[in-house]
This record gives sequence, structure tokens and C-alpha cells, in this order.
Amino acid sequence: MIELRGQTLSYGPAVVLENVTLTIRQGERVALLGRSGAGKSTLLAAIREKAMVAGKEVALVPQDNALVPQLSLFHNVHMGRLHRHSALYNLVTLLRPFRRDRAEVSELTRELGLEPPVDQPVERLSGGQRQRTAVARAIHGGGEVLLADEPVSALDEKQAPEVLATLISRFPTSVISLHDVGLAQAYCTRLVGLKDRRIIFDMPAGEQNAADIDHLYAR
Repeated sequence: MIELRGQTLSYGPAVVLENVTLTIRQGERVALLGRSGAGKSTLLAAIREKAMVAGKEVALVPQDNALVPQLSLFHNVHMGRLHRHSALYNLVTLLRPFRRDRAEVSELTRELGLEPPVDQPVERLSGGQRQRTAVARAIHGGGEVLLADEPVSALDEKQAPEVLATLISRFPTSVISLHDVGLAQAYCTRLVGLKDRRIIFDMPAGEQNAADIDHLYAR
């Protein structure tokens, strides 16, 4: 269980969210919803900090993907497991990847619809391909809790649900910031709405009505 109780969350000097009380239970798939700037990324960062203090292994898909453009697709995905290997193993892998690691990454990238060969530099990939590379890195690394910030925003209507379903299925617990309410309702068990520096609703997916959503995104 991850718990925030009555917290004020800031981004730099600016207060973003006030009096935040939120509990994430094992097995939940929680979507964070709200307009741009509502505090979704700030709340994810606070949840990550709490999870790490609690000793939980966290997988992260950041909004900016956090890839190394000059390195290959393989090496960017394999970064998810650097903490599982020795420095020597990682150095050898950087110079000449082991066949089993290369095969495992290749299988995962194919599952996510990534067509470029795994030795392709990430700087040559499209925005959607880079986003799927970040998703693949999180899956490859594994963990108890997934925290993802708009992980399918660069994907089309066909790719987004497929990739999101694959991503969520690999983790027992997940908290995901999404801009697509339909995806949140289809793939998450609980929706949390952020507006005006506070949580304005927190309820099981499917219990929101049109008025709830309209109010959430109204200016």
C-alpha cells in the first residue's frame, strides 16, 4: 500500500496540489485525469517517492521518455535492467550484447509493434517509436509498481489501447496519467480527477457520469 495523507505538493516554488490524501492498494490500476497543468506529473512524483521509501520496486515511463538518443533501441530497453546486473556485465553488454538479452529485447519490441531492428539508434526513431521504447524499457525492467506519465500519448487510436493493455498487464499495481478518458475507463479500475489544486473525484472506473468529466475539463 502507498499512502499520501493531507500533503501539499509543489513544483519548484509553486504549490500544485493541496491537502492530497490518496491510497494506492496492491492490485489497483489507477488513472490520473485532468487538464494540462492540473498536477498529474507532480502527483506521480510524490507517489514514486512514497513507494521507494516503502521499499517497493518501481518501473517508470516518464513523459519525456528519458532515452539516450545516440544509443540503440536495444541498449535503451536494456537500461531497465542495469540495476539487476554487475557493472562488468553492463559494460560487456554495452560493447557486445549477449545473445539471450538481444533475443529477449527483440521479442518484446515486436510485441509492442516496434519494427526497427534493435541496433537502430533511437535518434532515428519517430515519436511514437520512442514512446514505445520507453514502455519496453519499463516492462523489461519489471517491478511491483508501474508509474507512467502519458505513456501512449504519441500513439494512434489503434496502437494506444494495444500498448497500454500490454503495459498494464505486466505489473501488479499501476498508476497512470492519461489524457484519454476512454482509455482510462477501459483499462483502469479507478479514476482520480485533479482540478483547482485538489482531487475533485476518486471513484471506480465506470461510475463517472458526463457531468463529472465535463466539470473536470471545463476551464
